[in-house]
Amino acid sequence: MPLLRVLDLRELDTTDPRSYEIPRGEVDIERALETVEGIVSEVVSGGDAAVLDLGERFDGVRPTSLRVPSAEIAAALDGLDSDVRNALEESIRRLRATCEAEREASVTTRIGPGAVVERRMVPMQRVGLYVPGGLAPLVSTVIMNAVPAQVAGVPSIALATPPQKEFGGMPHPTILAACALLGIDEVYAAGGAQAIAMLAYGTESVAPVNLITGPGNIFVAAAKRYVRGRVAIDSEAGPTEIAIIADATADPAFVAADLISQAEHDPMAASVLITTSAPMVEAVEAELASQVNAAKHGERITTALTGQQSAAVLVRDLDQAVVVANAYAAEHLEIQTVDPADLAGRIVNAGAIFVGPWAPVSLGDYVAGSNHVLPTAGCACHSSGLSVRAFLKNVQVITYSEDGLRGVGRDVVVLAEAEDLPAHAAAVTVRTASNGTGR
Repeated sequence: MPLLRVLDLRELDTTDPRSYEIPRGEVDIERALETVEGIVSEVVSGGDAAVLDLGERFDGVRPTSLRVPSAEIAAALDGLDSDVRNALEESIRRLRATCEAEREASVTTRIGPGAVVERRMVPMQRVGLYVPGGLAPLVSTVIMNAVPAQVAGVPSIALATPPQKEFGGMPHPTILAACALLGIDEVYAAGGAQAIAMLAYGTESVAPVNLITGPGNIFVAAAKRYVRGRVAIDSEAGPTEIAIIADATADPAFVAADLISQAEHDPMAASVLITTSAPMVEAVEAELASQVNAAKHGERITTALTGQQSAAVLVRDLDQAVVVANAYAAEHLEIQTVDPADLAGRIVNAGAIFVGPWAPVSLGDYVAGSNHVLPTAGCACHSSGLSVRAFLKNVQVITYSEDGLRGVGRDVVVLAEAEDLPAHAAAVTVRTASNGTGR
């Protein structure tokens, strides 16, 4: 029995993206919000004790302290495998390089004599980073959240990650070691919606933040939706997804391995193959059967591949493949075709695009220099992945001299009167009266 269901779109002749909707996994954020509302209320009223109580209820473990002692963070780094440390340091180095290159500078524009407008880039003053610790200890997510925040110049960073039974209520030591490498010492053993509430509203020992970033389960996503407005958020991350555009020249072993790599994340993960070649579907299926059988997390992978959110999509040509890919707006899009760079230039909806056979998504997960915190569930049509920009805001600074105001004052008065706001006009005319004194 095939692992991937097949959707044949070759006879569909339209460019309407609504015609190319590929089913996604069912994630009911609204229902999760009902649970989250109660959790947030408990944290707001109960503070630290409520966060610890909720952690014990949901994670089955109660840390001795909410904040991870600095000695635990230092010990985690001391005990880190040297190869893992080297890989983390390389990941940090590469991501820091791209973040520094993309950091926006303040811009000053001289509109005219005595008229200056500056767009000043200002870092968020305090941010909260969330790092999941469910099916896998996502140490790389520490890097992906922290490095752009640091490059942006954020002066205060708090990180929350779930307590682990295996480690006596402390977070996973590899996550703590990554925090040590990055110099993050404000770490809390808190996960789920209670961690998001703690960061957004604050408690007796945790100061509230201005922005929360990082992926998580459905309750984390729902909690981020609940607190949005009180704080900024990066996105409501859903289950991970990959789409691969492949023609007859693609290596089916590569394609299968990459579909499996995303399915390994979560039973709800989506793996979608978009191909012009029916024989490629058969070859990929054969590879999937072989590779899944040898995989450590075969049961989880099989559940994801056979779910409604995964499919092999047959298209008549690469032009239609581009239409399908843009309609799907994948979190991760790989292109394994004769001329992948040409196709990549035609993609407008994707969180990240991986060009050619030597750029698998797992490269971007760790050391490509790109960020793996990306929009899911089709949100790549309107949202971007995490970057330095998320940790910056711009403040406009307006400096006009008397001559500068006089030069444009009449226009202000005309527009204010057109909007029936005479006091707006008066704020100018009081300054530009003929005696120039305003008195």
